[in-house]
Amino acid sequence: MWLYSAISTFFTSKIALRCMPRVQSTLSTSTQTKSEEDNIDKLYKLVELEVRGNDPAVLKSYSYFVNMTAKELDLNIGKCWAPKKAHHERLTLLRSIHVKKKYRTQYEYRTYFSFMQFRKMTGSTASTFLEYIQRNLPEGVALKVAKVELQKLPEHIKQIPQHS
Repeated sequence: MWLYSAISTFFTSKIALRCMPRVQSTLSTSTQTKSEEDNIDKLYKLVELEVRGNDPAVLKSYSYFVNMTAKELDLNIGKCWAPKKAHHERLTLLRSIHVKKKYRTQYEYRTYFSFMQFRKMTGSTASTFLEYIQRNLPEGVALKVAKVELQKLPEHIKQIPQHS
């Protein structure tokens, strides 16, 4: 029996990641003596990537790169899709601050999406794959990762009392 739990992480563009402070952890003696269960590799039922960008050509090229990388690593590729419509944002501003209200300028920007699913991955494979595609993330593209982890049922749930 396995139990599902969802884990979600968010990777932004390379510039934002460079600005984030690096956290260095020190290993204490208590963390060095972990039990055998902690050393077992995690299993993910599903890893879903959401890729966002302003240029559809760059987004399509990056999606192709991610799929080719997954094929080279022999990963189980699930569904890959991109919605037909982009998210539109419009902003209208007055050309002049105080006078001539009917002279306005409109600005618009669009956000395109692409979704990819990968099935049945181990934790080490997933971390290596995600680190590689995140390092090759082009400028102006954001990556969001959602993982569905398989976990064993706790012992107190597994044991069913026998009634006579």
